[in-house]
Amino acid sequence: MAVSEDGRSGGQGWVVLVADDEPAVCGLCREVAESLGLSVLEAPSTEEALDKLDRERVDLVLADLRMPSAGGMALLERVKQAHPQVEVILMTGYGSVETAVEAIKRGARDYLAKPFHVDDLKAKLQHALKELELTQENRILREQARGQPGFGGLIGTSPKMQRLYKLILKVSQSRHPVLILGESGTGKELVARSVHFLGPLKEKPFVPVDCAGLVPTLIESELFGYVKGAFTGALRTKTGLMEMAHGGTLFLDEIAELSPDLQGKLLRALQEKEIKPVGGTERISVDVRVVAATNRDLDPAMREGRFRKDLYYRLNVVTLKLPPLRERKSDIPLLVHHFLERFSDAARPVSGISEEALARLMSYDWPGNVRELENVIERALALGAGSVVHTVDLPSNLQVPPAAPAPGTTPREGILPLRELEKRAIQQAVEELGGDKLLAARLLGIGKTTLYRKLKEYELET
Repeated sequence: MAVSEDGRSGGQGWVVLVADDEPAVCGLCREVAESLGLSVLEAPSTEEALDKLDRERVDLVLADLRMPSAGGMALLERVKQAHPQVEVILMTGYGSVETAVEAIKRGARDYLAKPFHVDDLKAKLQHALKELELTQENRILREQARGQPGFGGLIGTSPKMQRLYKLILKVSQSRHPVLILGESGTGKELVARSVHFLGPLKEKPFVPVDCAGLVPTLIESELFGYVKGAFTGALRTKTGLMEMAHGGTLFLDEIAELSPDLQGKLLRALQEKEIKPVGGTERISVDVRVVAATNRDLDPAMREGRFRKDLYYRLNVVTLKLPPLRERKSDIPLLVHHFLERFSDAARPVSGISEEALARLMSYDWPGNVRELENVIERALALGAGSVVHTVDLPSNLQVPPAAPAPGTTPREGILPLRELEKRAIQQAVEELGGDKLLAARLLGIGKTTLYRKLKEYELET
């Protein structure tokens, strides 16, 4: 059966099948797996294991390489043929390590040499769990990317956004490093996700790293992992984020926050395609596409020695620059419509926004960009009353009348229904996209049939 589609975290909800003909080994595996929150199935033979795989939901198989009848290698081959999403860890005697290495080449996740210590088994299971959770998270992200309005969640039809979309489509088809530049709140992570999920790596891991949010002393161990005993508190081996992104995309958000020393280690890892976990002696091969982002101007940082020039040249193969909201104000009505629909609920159904409130939003410069606008709309719906958003629902700094009406708005307290806001957004999208209705539908987050129906309904057909 397929891995379940429900959301799970930690070990909760995952199912491991232990295939071994030794009751003592099965008992130990069950004890360790259940301590991690896993549900456990047991099978004393390959045939029974395959039967359980066909009848039950299984996420991970822990199998002895040598069992009566067909062994673990045959089980591995059958699992990968019929249930490719299921991970397999093989248990083997010391004399069979070469065979186990061959099994990894055929698709096994890992191997465990018998007799093994409880901590080693726990570490292997935890590593496999992280891989399962990452796979599930990326599946959810792919579904969200398909269902998001606009361009992978980016909303806007202004000329600057159109140019950005074209660049994203182009760079997504390669594996070149990408550097995303933009102020806070402009949507840098949405761009990074679009670059990943629109390209050939979309089925591979997408691993985001918040360089600004990690404790400086722990960033290296988070990126490269660490071995048991590497430092106080390192009670077990931990896989690094870079290894977890192997084969896919590593998104380094706010990369300018990394120390120059760590920048050097990152550069070495990217150049050599190898990492060495903290406290480890062996190097691990990693192959990742790096997408980095920053809200800082890197030129002065390089002049002052806070950002390495060699790392900059390594990352700056392709640059995507996000326009701030103040430079694409024509997109504000479309964004307002999106956020009003998103935050409107049964507790406060919203039918529109006043012309004056929209004028205030259009005249403001938005230092916090789209994130700030999103917060303003959510706050207005949470604290306001009635079905229409008025100027009184806006923060105090937005209640001051603009010196002059913003283009396309009227400074009066007339009501702009959501239908009218939607009509204006559709009209603007079709016009700015040169009449390309298919692209307009995509960027508006609606189907082509829906767009044609609304064009007719709003008498916008040309």
